[in-house]
Amino acid sequence: MSGIHGYWLFLFAGVLLNLAPGQDTMLIIGRSLTGGLRSGVAAALGISVGTICHTLAAALGLSMILATSALAFTIVKLLGAVYLIYLGVKLLLARAAQNTAASSHGPASAGARAAFFQGILTNLLNPKVALFFLAFLPQFIDPNSRVRTVAFLALGATFITTGLIWSLVLATAAARLQAFFLRNPNARTLIDRTVGGLFLVLGARLAWSRQ
Repeated sequence: MSGIHGYWLFLFAGVLLNLAPGQDTMLIIGRSLTGGLRSGVAAALGISVGTICHTLAAALGLSMILATSALAFTIVKLLGAVYLIYLGVKLLLARAAQNTAASSHGPASAGARAAFFQGILTNLLNPKVALFFLAFLPQFIDPNSRVRTVAFLALGATFITTGLIWSLVLATAAARLQAFFLRNPNARTLIDRTVGGLFLVLGARLAWSRQ
């Protein structure tokens, strides 16, 4: 492929990176368990939209601001940490009865819409994703190529596609368990508390991370 070298190595490495669990993974699983397949897919699509934004920003050089400005990195990092902590606290304080009622009677479109925007925000407010694109993708692009931007976008599209496929697999698998949790509100509450606690940990880790 013009401007790209080691494409299959990039594809293999990208798949492994997508398989690694993180805050995006926890959001998809959590939304699928609580809102079903529709919410899980919406969260996955939202995360993909966020990744597209990161790809475009890196291709245009905008992500260099995060790489070179400690203030910009810190602001985005803290916003992302606060948002993750907010999601975690929300899950920790949720009541089983309310969750069950919302899942059984609440409008599915509203839950899917919220999951979609949560996916976008969770991904966009993680500065490490932007830095990842700046650090990882250029390794597979010929610096002397005249189509570096196109090559960058092609690699980004590949990474987004493999990530979306894995996200949809996660959403489908987690959604299959939703009926069980609807019948067992105590187990549902345990999952909410667990995912909420993990979001708190991820938020704290992001807040304390360094550029």
